[in-house]
Amino acid sequence: MSATETETSPAGNEAVGFGASYQRLRAAQKSSKGAPAYSLYVNRPVGRVFAAAAHQLGMTPNQVTAISGAVSFVGIICLALLPATWWTGLLVALALVLGYALDSADGQLARLRGGGSVAGEWLDHMIDSAKISSLHVAVLITAYRNFDLPQGWLLVPLGFLVVSNVFFFGFILVDQLGRIHRAQHGLAAPPKATSSALRTLVKIPTDYGFLAVSFVLLGAPLVFFGVYTLLGLGSAGYLALAAGKWYHDTVALDDAPGKA
Repeated sequence: MSATETETSPAGNEAVGFGASYQRLRAAQKSSKGAPAYSLYVNRPVGRVFAAAAHQLGMTPNQVTAISGAVSFVGIICLALLPATWWTGLLVALALVLGYALDSADGQLARLRGGGSVAGEWLDHMIDSAKISSLHVAVLITAYRNFDLPQGWLLVPLGFLVVSNVFFFGFILVDQLGRIHRAQHGLAAPPKATSSALRTLVKIPTDYGFLAVSFVLLGAPLVFFGVYTLLGLGSAGYLALAAGKWYHDTVALDDAPGKA
């Protein structure tokens, strides 16, 4: 999702103002197909502002990716080490929301600069993977330290961790396999598609943005953990449905290697 370290904007290397950068980003958004509600209606628009600002500052997408990871991990460390209070919850939610918006900004900045790099995409996915895993570990730690729960409930963040990682890996892998297939057979990328309002709502449990916002409830531990558990169960159900579709998609690549 990140770009090379040199400026290669579609319109050349000329300097553009914040407004022009922002408008160019509005016209160069990736497909909304499959995007959950928070990502589509909140995170991308906020990320667009950050991307335009980063462009004015001469930042590279990889730098934005690194800042995104640093901000996110500050929130995760606070979650694991600080008491489970309302102020901690607000701090964690703010850090995770800001980090997520910057995570969107790096890809948008890459498109503004003319494209991404393999190294940038690797860096982005590595940070995302570490962030997803460590967040659920931090929930486990804070639940053990602060929540008055039977110990069996501590399996919930462990289960959520497994579901989140499998979902992330499966989503990335099926996308990469599709890219390889198209490259091998000279096929064009599929056209941009939109996602229905119903689909964006159904994907709410898998939306990292909603998970990030849920930490504002940390000061009421049982309420937070109830919401967290529901998001985990919803993510597990969606993963079961998505895994079946992904498998059929990969079978289709084997059965029709010369077709889109």
